[in-house]
Amino acid sequence: MSPTPAPPTPHPRVLPAIVLAQLGGTSSWFAVNAVMPDLQAAFGWDAAAVGTLTAALQGGFIAGTLVFALLAVADRFPARAVFLLCALLASATTLLAAAVAQSVPALLACRVATGFFLAGIYPVGMKIAAQWHPQGLGPALGWLLGALVLGSASPHALRALAAQGAGLPWQAVFVAVAAVTALAGWLLWARVPATPAVAGRGPGLRLRALATLVTDRRVRASVFGYFGHMVELYTVWVLVPTILLTRLEGAAVSWAAFAVLGAGALGCVLGGQWAARVGSARVAATMLAGSGLCCLLAPWALGAPGWVFAAWLLAWGVTVAGDSPQFSALTAANAPREAVGSVLTLTNSIGFAISALSIELFVRLAQTVPLAQLLPWLALGPALGLLALRPLLRAA
Repeated sequence: MSPTPAPPTPHPRVLPAIVLAQLGGTSSWFAVNAVMPDLQAAFGWDAAAVGTLTAALQGGFIAGTLVFALLAVADRFPARAVFLLCALLASATTLLAAAVAQSVPALLACRVATGFFLAGIYPVGMKIAAQWHPQGLGPALGWLLGALVLGSASPHALRALAAQGAGLPWQAVFVAVAAVTALAGWLLWARVPATPAVAGRGPGLRLRALATLVTDRRVRASVFGYFGHMVELYTVWVLVPTILLTRLEGAAVSWAAFAVLGAGALGCVLGGQWAARVGSARVAATMLAGSGLCCLLAPWALGAPGWVFAAWLLAWGVTVAGDSPQFSALTAANAPREAVGSVLTLTNSIGFAISALSIELFVRLAQTVPLAQLLPWLALGPALGLLALRPLLRAA
């Protein structure tokens, strides 16, 4: 019997390369959201279309995550190759989206496909990072999730540059995002060495692991806390441009949207450092409480002076995303050792399904209900998450 390959020794340049690849690879997530005002002006779409298109991408990501897990794709094939191929395919579907954007059904299909291929970028990038940090990702989770947040925000900055700098059409954003996504795949392939092969295929998705989401008290606490977090996270990200349009216009909206969404990367990184001292449960609870408070402050903050409005949105951007790495860490720590991958896969799939429903509901309601009346209801997610986290907080 051949000996088990020794775990790789982390190189100081490996994690930065993975983080940059994650940042660029996830840039296609909100490409359509960034140019939605242009699409509405060009094709006369209803404002609620942004919710449907985002929910379609979330659905594609859910499907991709489950397929990749069931087929153990990243175990059967080199994870670096899977990441590169999915980055190239996500780049291609983003370019195709620009070509067919006048047709809502065709654009919906492109967004579903992009979401599917993102399942080979974000989770697979995390797997590669875990291979290089076999003793646990630790603070690296903050950097990795921060890269996802900043990558998701980047199309807003690209739109601002295109509109403000050279006056380029909205299609330029799709082209730039496609180029960045493809470059990210190449970066990881070229700069992250292959890890030792693991004999045989991985266990795939352990469907029985779903039971631990309900039967295990600690797993249930972190998982249901995460579900509350997902009620709010992506819905806030989708609604940020709508909120900003109450004060700003033109390229300023895109720059501000990039700042608010990108602030979540700071929350992820700083939260990861803080969790090393006080524990992930306390950091997750603090972030949930902070973002929930931001929801409740919306009626006042929407009419407050400009600096208060800006501080409120930036604080919301930091706290709404800053708990993401901590929920991943909590679930990975509490799940059965032999089923960590399955529990995380199922948890993410359910969480993104919740986010898709929340996006569709709140974006449609935003067409008829004033934001001051609607946004406080998002606090239900953080409130439910805090209730779920109580067992872990008592044990902290």
